[in-house]
Amino acid sequence: MIAALAAISFFAGFVDSIAGGGGLLTVPALLLAGLSPAGAIATNKVQGAFAAASATYTFGRRGMIEWRKAWVLTGTAFISGVAGALCVRFLPRSVLEMLIPVLLIAIAFYFALSRKVKDEDAHARMTALTFGFTAPVAVGFYDGIFGPGAGSFYMLAFVTLLGYGVVRATAHTKLLNLASNLGSLLLYAATGAVVWPLGLVMAAASFLGAQVGSRLAMRLGARLIRPLLVLVSAAMALRLLLDPANPWRRILSEGALKTVAALF
Repeated sequence: MIAALAAISFFAGFVDSIAGGGGLLTVPALLLAGLSPAGAIATNKVQGAFAAASATYTFGRRGMIEWRKAWVLTGTAFISGVAGALCVRFLPRSVLEMLIPVLLIAIAFYFALSRKVKDEDAHARMTALTFGFTAPVAVGFYDGIFGPGAGSFYMLAFVTLLGYGVVRATAHTKLLNLASNLGSLLLYAATGAVVWPLGLVMAAASFLGAQVGSRLAMRLGARLIRPLLVLVSAAMALRLLLDPANPWRRILSEGALKTVAALF
């Protein structure tokens, strides 16, 4: 079981370092391993933080991160991740389960069809300071409270609002992912929800996977990042929609039954 979780985490780290969405693989694997939903989400934050740290280190060494501008973004994402984890018991999960698949599908279409998604930077629509107190706050809070698709949301914000090219946007996305992951992980760890032996094994594997993924992302740029981001966003949306507990599935099932009943 541990070997299987490590193998899954390696691939999750690879995917996470490029397009995000590694939790799509690791959380179901942890649930199959016998962890409770709360334990699976908390333990997944360990491997997610290590994968983001690995990718951040690699992108940073290549000069892809503007550290002077990034500190404000990192701080707000970290604090927002803590706030999201604190509020996980109070916000209605059903609202997120209905909203997030729709947003992920929209992101997949945007990156598939937009001509603005390139390796080169474009014109920014807001200053870095204004951006720091908007997008990282919202996405960091979401990452702490729920998580799936946070990397895609960070990417969309960097590309559309700051005009970053996809490689540069990916580099800064990993930094903010690291910050919001660490914020929520600290809170989950304080409550004793993290299964550390499994988390650390998975973290080591995801660290190595993220090293491979981040190097490929820098080498291939938009040719790799764009299609993988579209694929992962669509896969996450489908995974959420197929969950029996998701409100959309119940709504669509009831609609289909009514249609069949009307036909006969």
